[in-house]
Amino acid sequence: MLPTTPSDGRPRAVLIGTVETVGLLSDQLALLPDSPEPVAFVLVDEPDRVVGFDTLESLPRLTATLNPNLAIVSLPISESTLILKVRATLASLGLPERFVPPLPELLSRPPAPTGTRTLSSRTMNWADLIGRTPHGVDRASIAGILEGKRVLITGAGGSIGSEIARIVATFKPAQVILMERAENALFEVDRQIAERFPGVSRKAILHDVTNTDATLRHLAALRPHVVFHAAAHKHVPLMEDHPAHAVSNNFFGTKSIADASLATGVERFVLISSDKAVNPSSVMGATKRLAETYTQALHRQARTVSPSATRFSMVRFGNVLGSACSVLPIWASQIEAGSPITVTDDRMTRYFMTITEAAMLVIQAASLPTDGASAPVYVLDMGEPVRILDLARRFAAALGYTPRVKGEAATPGITDQFAEIILTGARPGEKLHEELAYSAEQLNHTQHPGIRSWTSDASLRVNMPQLVSDLAAVRESTDRDQVLVAIRRHVPEMVASTSELKPFTSTQTKPNQRPSVAA
Repeated sequence: MLPTTPSDGRPRAVLIGTVETVGLLSDQLALLPDSPEPVAFVLVDEPDRVVGFDTLESLPRLTATLNPNLAIVSLPISESTLILKVRATLASLGLPERFVPPLPELLSRPPAPTGTRTLSSRTMNWADLIGRTPHGVDRASIAGILEGKRVLITGAGGSIGSEIARIVATFKPAQVILMERAENALFEVDRQIAERFPGVSRKAILHDVTNTDATLRHLAALRPHVVFHAAAHKHVPLMEDHPAHAVSNNFFGTKSIADASLATGVERFVLISSDKAVNPSSVMGATKRLAETYTQALHRQARTVSPSATRFSMVRFGNVLGSACSVLPIWASQIEAGSPITVTDDRMTRYFMTITEAAMLVIQAASLPTDGASAPVYVLDMGEPVRILDLARRFAAALGYTPRVKGEAATPGITDQFAEIILTGARPGEKLHEELAYSAEQLNHTQHPGIRSWTSDASLRVNMPQLVSDLAAVRESTDRDQVLVAIRRHVPEMVASTSELKPFTSTQTKPNQRPSVAA
């Protein structure tokens, strides 16, 4: 679904590509009825040789003066690094994009042999799968906290952390500090930043934030102004089997970097949280909830020390499309292998947004005021929850397959190539429906339409020294039940997961009511 301009219903589009691809794209659009209206042409190769064309560096100015609401990109797939750079620039501007492979490239691709499956999801627009138009951002307010500043990202090699790093690099920071414990992931994000933003100073730190003393030494030496804490264990079923690891990484990792931030005078600290922290049914969600609680307590403590002490905030959101080991890459690998697509439960829903939009709104939230006694929990506007089975069907159809749920009659499709979907049952720790806040009346509007704030301060109801002591006693325990007892003692609202309530069967009656949500 294309964004529209109220005056005539046609999108105002910036066309981006090479001299050859932009010209061909313009000719193709001219043949379409009610096609987007090109308002600017941006070349990524030798723009000076053609009069009337702009450069990628001029996009911020073009966006401000021409007010486009769409970018159409046409570049060869082989130019993957350039494509990612263009997308990072567009994301930082909050400008939705559509990717159109060059026509000669499409025609030159050999047909797939009969009986084989191929996958061409590299240029798929993930936002189209959920029918979502991403929120834009206020670049001026973001520049106010990032430009000329040293910015540290923990978990910098992960999906969200690396995207935050790439976007931060577009705001002229004094230095981007990449902190990550996985060697290969750190090497790759450092390589990408160096290649795409050669003028930005950067430093790669191979480090585990759960090491408290070393974390403090690093921050004392590096003196970051802003910290985005994205490092965490996120896989729900794995953390059900390894709860002590979740306590150590999600809670004590947060405590370590947050304490060090306060001690070394960091200006702003942002914790990346999760919708699974609300009425958690999983160890992962409960430990994120505990991390939120500790961060709130530290913010309150900082306000008693000095009005200019570190300002702490948290950003809570749901699933991100295309992140490492998440549902779309898993489905893509299943289709490529000729295996069925797996969906846990046909009733299950989740909130979704793209990695880029989530990272942009996290950075935007960091620019919002945090002067009150309580640290705000920012809740991103995730739109309406998406039924996972519907998402699986759309994903298969977008790749040219006709989806077919095992045991059900297939509906007519555009192709006789079928992608079978099987239902496997909810996994340990999973809920059918996630929530973004505990109750709708606690959510308040902020200056940004894509961000709400949750006002309750859980730290006021918690004995923090006792919480830390109880969790420290079990952070290396191999007794799962002992760890769960310690967690539930301080997260009494932790509820049973779907898999704990009753076994799944594919013939269960579907509830008619919609899930209770608060966004």
